Amino acid sequence: MKWIALAKKEAQDILTNRIYLMVVFVQVFIILGAFGLGIASSVMTDPALLDSIGATSSLKVGISENLRNSSIAEDLKAENLNLVYFENINEARPFLGSELVSIIYVSPPPKEDILYQSDTSNVFYPILSEKIKNVVDKFKLEKRLKKSGIDELTIKIIENPINVNEIKVNEANTVKIALNNSYFVEIMYGFIVPFVLLLPFFLASNIVTDSIVGERERKTFEMLLMTPLSSSMVIVGKIIPILLFSLIQSMAWIILMEVLGVPIYNTIALVTLLIFIGLGFIGVGILISMFVDSTKEANSAITLVLMFMTFIFFIPLFIKIPYTNSILDFIPTVLMVKLSSSPGIALLTVAYFVPTILVAMLIFVLAVKYFRHERAIRL
Repeated sequence: MKWIALAKKEAQDILTNRIYLMVVFVQVFIILGAFGLGIASSVMTDPALLDSIGATSSLKVGISENLRNSSIAEDLKAENLNLVYFENINEARPFLGSELVSIIYVSPPPKEDILYQSDTSNVFYPILSEKIKNVVDKFKLEKRLKKSGIDELTIKIIENPINVNEIKVNEANTVKIALNNSYFVEIMYGFIVPFVLLLPFFLASNIVTDSIVGERERKTFEMLLMTPLSSSMVIVGKIIPILLFSLIQSMAWIILMEVLGVPIYNTIALVTLLIFIGLGFIGVGILISMFVDSTKEANSAITLVLMFMTFIFFIPLFIKIPYTNSILDFIPTVLMVKLSSSPGIALLTVAYFVPTILVAMLIFVLAVKYFRHERAIRL
């Protein structure tokens, strides 16, 4: 077929364009950076993970000498905190924020309450504050119960009313993930995965505008229109390499995520959805190309459109907008989250593909229509 020659020419242009290849290379660093950020933020917000890597043992807490043998000191040690004792807590204050991340002391009589101050600028402050607050609250509860005349055994029962034993079942089928943390799972599947898989299609809309508008600037657009190809075949010849190029990237990123320990499910359904999303993005690029005269204008226009599409695609993943629950499931990014994060796929989820398919096909038809109109004017 004649359009194949055009497709080969477009593919060669893409593969020899150093800027596009560099952007592909940059995407790898974006993915690795996003993954690393997800790991770091998950660790810094999870006390158990911090303890497992030994980070909390490096956090020094200043404490009054008169609390050395108290239950509060023992509980702080149980939280893996490094205690530094001071005769006078005023001696510890100058070190707060440098050597010490927190200080704990007894207030002057008559209250003699347990007080603490922490360095809020420390990256581990949220976890440290939670650990110390739990210990201090427990100490205050014990103190009140002892004043009420309750014996030690009863106090322990009150502090630990329920013993929970976790019994794991079907462990052989447990899916291994890079970090067994709810925040990590949420940020990976709820944002990073759809963002990463859509990156190549954001680039695709730029490629198609550069391809068509670039033909005009190089004065070769009229020659293209004079070829014995229908407008539909010209568009197909131009978009097929771009779409394949984008799909190959997305599939490569799926493999990369799997290697990093973030399993992606329902890849066939996911790739099918990406094909239609890609057609939509490319169609938008073609439409923009029909209304601009230079690559500078095209890049400005496509940037504005992509900003708007990013808002539409990603805001629903973070913010619940009133009166949008009925259409939320039809948003492509929401579908991508459901498909990529769950081994099973409901039939209803597949039905939610329909609006994306219809919108993509509508954009493609409009692109062909305006391309024919442009062809008729120029010829």
